[in-house]
Amino acid sequence: MRATIWNGVRERVEALARQERARDVFGADDRQGATGHRFRLDAPLTEQEVSAAETLWGIPLPGDYRDFLLEVGAGGAGPGYGLSTLRRTGTGWEWTDPSGNMRHDSLGIVFPGAEERARILAEHEGREPVRSGFVTQEEFDTAYRVWQEADDRLFDRFTAGALCLSHEGCGHCLWLVVTGCERGTMWVDGFPAEGGMRPLSTQGAKIEFADWYLDWIVNAEATVRRAF
Repeated sequence: MRATIWNGVRERVEALARQERARDVFGADDRQGATGHRFRLDAPLTEQEVSAAETLWGIPLPGDYRDFLLEVGAGGAGPGYGLSTLRRTGTGWEWTDPSGNMRHDSLGIVFPGAEERARILAEHEGREPVRSGFVTQEEFDTAYRVWQEADDRLFDRFTAGALCLSHEGCGHCLWLVVTGCERGTMWVDGFPAEGGMRPLSTQGAKIEFADWYLDWIVNAEATVRRAF
């Protein structure tokens, strides 16, 4: 077998499951209505299966995530409450998404770059109704409610071209961008708590899938070793 960054990773995750303090790792156990991953990984996929999913949705997956699917698992244990699983359904290949935020039919749309995101936000904020522009409070309330509902469409645009891979609770999900100039980077959504999308980064450098996942393993291993 060729040496890759994923060699031994599945074994490290399985070893974590056997640790006495495994439940202390955030997301490993059931909490506040969320189902923990318990360090269980789905079986890896074959080259033919991954290729079939890419063909179905018209997206070449970022290389490090693609290799993860082939060598580690199709989903399961991972940051937050675990990774969404790529699996075959009655209608084809789909990613599980406990948050319900991901839309498969928008995966092929180009993820917006910084300038486009700023423009879209500015246009949305510019349409915010002002009370002085309406005769009655009722008319203003109706217009304002319509404007707030546009946030849903804004969310859909900002997450197009990205896979919802994990959720951390409280409305926060982690996304892997698969199209556009941000392809391969990890993002966190602030909807509904913060009203925006931002890239994960360290010292100003954006984080890709492999670093995100491997850093989670290192931190999980540190947690189960830590003594009170």
